Amino acid sequence: VETECEKSSATTYFWYRETLDISNSISESGGLNWKMTLCLLVAWSLVGLAMIKGIQSSGKVMYFSSLFPYVVLVCFLVRGLLLRGAVDGIMHMFTPKLDKMLDPQVWREAATQVFFALGLGFGGVIAFSSYNKQDNNCHFDATLVSFINFFTSVLATLVVFAVLGFKANIMNEKCVVENAEKILGYLNTNVLSHDLIPPHVNFSHLTAKDYNEMYRVIMTVKEGHFKELGLDACLLEDELNKSVQGTGLAFIAFTEAMTHFPASPFWSVMFFLMLINLGLGSMIGTMSGITTPIIDTFKVRKEVFTVGSCIFAFVVGLIFVQRSGNYFVTMFDDYSATLPLTVVVILENIAVAWIYGTKKFMQELTEMLGFRPYQFYYYTWKYVSPICMAVLMTASIIQLGVSPPGYSAWIREEAAEKFLFYPTWAMAILISLIILASLPLPLVFILRQFHLVSDGSNALSVTYKKGRMMKDISNLEDNDETRFILSKVPSETPSPMPTHRSYLGPGSNSPMEMSSAPNGRYGSGYLLASTPE
Repeated sequence: VETECEKSSATTYFWYRETLDISNSISESGGLNWKMTLCLLVAWSLVGLAMIKGIQSSGKVMYFSSLFPYVVLVCFLVRGLLLRGAVDGIMHMFTPKLDKMLDPQVWREAATQVFFALGLGFGGVIAFSSYNKQDNNCHFDATLVSFINFFTSVLATLVVFAVLGFKANIMNEKCVVENAEKILGYLNTNVLSHDLIPPHVNFSHLTAKDYNEMYRVIMTVKEGHFKELGLDACLLEDELNKSVQGTGLAFIAFTEAMTHFPASPFWSVMFFLMLINLGLGSMIGTMSGITTPIIDTFKVRKEVFTVGSCIFAFVVGLIFVQRSGNYFVTMFDDYSATLPLTVVVILENIAVAWIYGTKKFMQELTEMLGFRPYQFYYYTWKYVSPICMAVLMTASIIQLGVSPPGYSAWIREEAAEKFLFYPTWAMAILISLIILASLPLPLVFILRQFHLVSDGSNALSVTYKKGRMMKDISNLEDNDETRFILSKVPSETPSPMPTHRSYLGPGSNSPMEMSSAPNGRYGSGYLLASTPE
C-alpha cells in the first residue's frame, strides 16, 4: 500500500505523483518530467500546425475548437442533472456568500476571468478583427460575443456544480459509513451506551439524516469527552464548501466525480478532448495577437516566424514541466497576467476615450456602422470603465503589499496541501513578471515620443478601385495627403459625412461643423474616402 495514496485519494495521488511527480516546494526543482515534456512538445506542435498558414488554417481550426466544447458541455449538463445530488450542487452555486463578495481577490479573479474569456488586453481580438471589412458591424459582434461569453460561463458553472454536488453526496455517504463503523465499535466495547442511539436508526441502511441526529445526541451527552471519539459531523455543506480551483478542479475534483459515472471512460475521453480544444483555441488567439502585428510590420515569412515562435515558446515552457513546474504555473497564472492585463486594458481605454477622443471615436463608429451607437457607450468608455478598473487595480496592489504572495504545495510525507510563502528569489521572479508584462507600454511610448522608432504615420498607402482604374499613393506630405483624401472631385471621393445627425457626446457640434476643422491624418475623411482594398 502506498502511504501517500492511502492518506489522500486515488485521483489526488495519480495527479500529484504519477502525472506531475511533484516536488515538496518551488525551491526543489527535481529536474524535467519527461512525460510532461513530451506532452508540451505535442501541444506546441498542434498550435504550430494550426497557425502555420495564418488565418486560412487557424480560422478553420477555431470553428471546431470553439463549437466542440459546447457539444461536450451540453452532454455533461444533461448527464450531470440526472445524477443524485446534482440539485444540491446547483443550489449551493446560486446561494450568495456576502463575505466572499467583499474580498478584493474575488473581484480581481473575476476580472481576470472576463479578460481571459473575451481575450481583452492580449491583442488577439485586434489581430482577428484586422481581417474584417471596414463596414463590418462590430457593434453586433461585440454584443453577441459578450452574451455568448456570459451564457457559456453560466453553462460551464452549472455543469461543474452539478458534478461537484454529486461528488459531495458520494463523499458524504462515505463519511457516514466510516463514522457509523466507529460508533458500532464504541457500542460493542461499551464506550457508548445503546440508549444513546434513537430507536428508528438502522445501521444497515443508515441515512445522512439519521447519522446527524445520532451525532448530535452523542455530542450533547458526551460533551466532555466528545473530541476523544474522533467523530466527524459529515455535513453535505462542508463537502460543498471544499472548493477547488485551477488544476485541482479539472484534474482532481471533476475527474474523481467522473470515476463514479456509468461508462466513465467515455466521459473522461470527452472531457479531456474538450480541455485540449479549449487550450488550443485560447493559444491560437493569443499567438495571433503576437504574430500578426510582427508579420504585418516587418514582412517576415509567416511559416518561418510561426514555427520559430512555437519553438521559442516550447523552450520557455520547459520551466513548467520540471517536477516543481506546477508551482510556476500557479505563479504565472496568479501574477503575470492579472495585474498587467488590468494595466493594459486601462491604458487602452484611456488611449481611445481620452487621448484619441470619445467624440471622434463615436463619429467614426457612426460612419462605419451606418447608425448612431447608444449614449450609454459614451459614458461607460469615458468614465465608468476606467474608474472601475482603476479601483480594482488599486485594491489588487494594496492586497499584494498587505498579504505576502504564496502558493499551495503538495507535501509528500503528509499527503496533503500546505500553504507556503514564496522564497526571495521567487518573489524577484514574480515582480519581474509584472514589470516585464507592463514594460512594452511605456517603452514604445518613449521610443515613439522621441522619434527613435517610426510609428508609420508619415507614409500612407491607399488603393482606390473605380472600375479598372487604380491609384496608389505613398509617402505623401501632410498637406498633399489631406488634399488627396479630402478631394473635392465627386468622381474620386464620395461625400465624407453621413446625412443624419450622430450622437458625439454632450455639448458636441454637428458632424458637418466638425468636418470643417483641420482633421489632418486622423480625420473623418480618411475613413470615408473609400474602402481600402
